[in-house]
Amino acid sequence: MIEFFNRHPDAFIVCALILGLLTGSFINVLVWRLPKMLEQDWRAQARELLELPPAEKMPVYNLMLPRSHCPKCQHPLRLWEKIPLLSYLLLRGRCSQCRTLISPRYPLTELACGLLSGFVAWHFGFTLQAGWMLLLTWGLLAICLIDAEHLIVPDVLVLPLLWTGLLLNSFDTFTGLSQAVWGAALGYASLWSIFWIFKLLTGKDGMGYGDFKLLAMFGAWGGIAVLPLTIVLSSLMGAIVGLILLAVRRAKPCTAIPFAPYLAIGGWIGLLWGGQITAFYW
Repeated sequence: MIEFFNRHPDAFIVCALILGLLTGSFINVLVWRLPKMLEQDWRAQARELLELPPAEKMPVYNLMLPRSHCPKCQHPLRLWEKIPLLSYLLLRGRCSQCRTLISPRYPLTELACGLLSGFVAWHFGFTLQAGWMLLLTWGLLAICLIDAEHLIVPDVLVLPLLWTGLLLNSFDTFTGLSQAVWGAALGYASLWSIFWIFKLLTGKDGMGYGDFKLLAMFGAWGGIAVLPLTIVLSSLMGAIVGLILLAVRRAKPCTAIPFAPYLAIGGWIGLLWGGQITAFYW
């Protein structure tokens, strides 16, 4: 199998694209269910902290149960109704039972995950780096979608990726271990410092702690050199989108804007092309 993919890199790209489509379907489930699971956990912890009696036992709710179903008519999805992209086209974007419109976000997430996976496979070739970069790309896509909708960056996604980066770079997979450790530390410290300077000057929170951890994660994967590029790109994208929202939607200047998607895009670009870009300043 290894020799086959080495001889036929196009086959590896196709396999990565298909795997990305399947993973995109799972990411849809993750983005829908994980915030609700976290909320249930937070409520249980709050009741315990306040010494309130436990809430009534609810039905099991996790990434596996209950089965995927239409949120309106509760129709359980059959196997063919879960096929990435194809099922949406066959159903013409509607539930097979109640004919409720299916959000285009689901096929778009699957398509984006597939295309990004194929691109990573093309960029790195059939290498160990490609496999780990696929994992990171899938995690970042889930984080972006969750933050965009709920304004949270789940620790259960960010921290495992951070530790994975440190462990990988103990074998010099993307950079040296020393660079990875210092990258993680400085990534967290840089946004933490900006947060507190802004808070002392304005009395407001400029960003969430999840953003600190996300930048630390990129430092763990790419080292110190990737941090300036990530911060610059994410800040530019955030500023542009913020100005557009102010102009088009007439949003208030204090409107909360998810920052994790911009960090994720900037860091992802830095990991893929950081060597060429950072050569100008590192």
